[in-house]
Order: sequence, then structure tokens, then C-alpha cells
Amino acid sequence: MISPDTLTSLPAVRLCVGEVTHMRLRPAKNTFKYGVFFLRLPVRAMNTDIDLNHCRWFSHNRFNLLSFFDKDHGDGKSTATAWIDQLLHAEHIHDAKGEIWLQCFPRVLGYVFNPVSFWFCHRTNGSLRAIVCEVRNTFGEKHIYLLEHGTELKNGEEHHAKKIFHVSPFCPIEGQYRFRFIQKTSSDNGVTTHKHIARIDYDDASGPLLLTSIAGTECALSDRKILALMFSYPMMTIGIVLKIHIQALRLFIKRVPFFSKPLPPSKEVSR
Repeated sequence: MISPDTLTSLPAVRLCVGEVTHMRLRPAKNTFKYGVFFLRLPVRAMNTDIDLNHCRWFSHNRFNLLSFFDKDHGDGKSTATAWIDQLLHAEHIHDAKGEIWLQCFPRVLGYVFNPVSFWFCHRTNGSLRAIVCEVRNTFGEKHIYLLEHGTELKNGEEHHAKKIFHVSPFCPIEGQYRFRFIQKTSSDNGVTTHKHIARIDYDDASGPLLLTSIAGTECALSDRKILALMFSYPMMTIGIVLKIHIQALRLFIKRVPFFSKPLPPSKEVSR
């Protein structure tokens, strides 16, 4: 049995409400922005099988208005904790034994599509050891970009990764991504708020091509907040897929060059 003191010290699932922005710079400009909400989940704490939130409308591995299923990430078979630990160990990272925070979209009424999920892997002293970027395309394929350099990753630090995975038919498999993860903390009248920003910019041989970000302000997960979000963002995750195809149609109409989908990379993890 876990003591009440231990239970209260465990981190809880958090909601973040914000927006996704996307700007294409050339050969035809295309910009869009839309509101979203996402989760930040402490996967090690969730592995205790304890209800960390006591919410009626959120469930772990069960259908609900909002839910998180382990099988939606990783290999689709293991628990989230088992999969991320196995991946880190396979990549010779053995000191990320602290909490691992997964940032992703939830299932909304049982449906989800995560274009990218971020696993923030910490040491036991709280320092950030590595970030795992789990990227998926609409063809059911997945690739992992592992960001680490052996020392602590700093807030706002820029990381580079060579693009080797097909996401959009309007971008070739070349160039590089630039990742930046920013956490901002502010206080107002004794209330502290946390904002999480993930920026992923894509450069090809001619320079910056795409500027994208997902940002959200953190709040407690509660039944009242979940119901409010269901009214504000009905069927959000289905809407994400719909917006992807609408933007693709806009680029097609603007005659942006189209690239056929290549075979996925032979290795699932790149670093």
C-alpha cells in the first residue's frame, strides 16, 4: 500500500491549452493557426496504477471523453514506461531514471492522431537528460528523433536533426530540423502559471522553409475543465487530421511541388 504522503508527492497529469502555428515561407506562402489542447503525462508515476487525478472524464487505457492509451505510443504493445526505458537503454542512455513527461494529444471520444509527441526524460536530480521526438505520418509510419548530447539539456537550447522521415508530400527528404523547447513560468497575484512551447523549424538547402510551433499554458486536469474543452474544441483530434488534408489541398492549389512518398528509413531511431 502506498502512503498518503507518497500519493500527494506524485506528479499528476496536466492539461495545456494553446495553439498550433505553421508558416511556410516558399515557394508559396501558407500560414495557419488553430487552437488545441494537449496533455503532459508523468509516465513513471502513471505506471503505479494509482488514479493520480480523480477525474470522472479522463481515463488511462479506458474509453472516456479524454483518455490516454499506452498502445498509442512506442511499439503499441508495451507500457509507455517499458518502451521508453528500452529505447533509451538501446541508445546507451542509462541515467534517465527520473520522471519522464510525455507531451501528446489525448484520445477524444476514443480517437487520436499525434503528428509528433515529445518524451522529456529526466535524471533523478531533475535535470533533463534527453528528448525523444516520436513523429508519425498519415500513412501509419513512425520515426524517432533522439535529442541528447551527454550533458543536461537546457531550457530554450536549439537542437538539430537531419530530416530522414517523410511527413509531407510537399517537402523532400533533405535538410534538417531545428528543435527548441521553452518553458516559461510567470506569477500574477500569487498564481503561478507554466507555459510550454515546442518549436520545430525545417531548413532545406536554401534556408528556412517551415516554421512551426505548439504552445500551451498548463492547468490542472479537472472534470469542469474537460467539459469546457469539449465544448470549445469538439472532436479536436479528428479536426487535426482534417486540417492536415485541408492545408495539403491549399498547397496543391498553389502548385507547390509534390514529392512521392519514399520508403521509410531502415532504422527507426536517428540521433
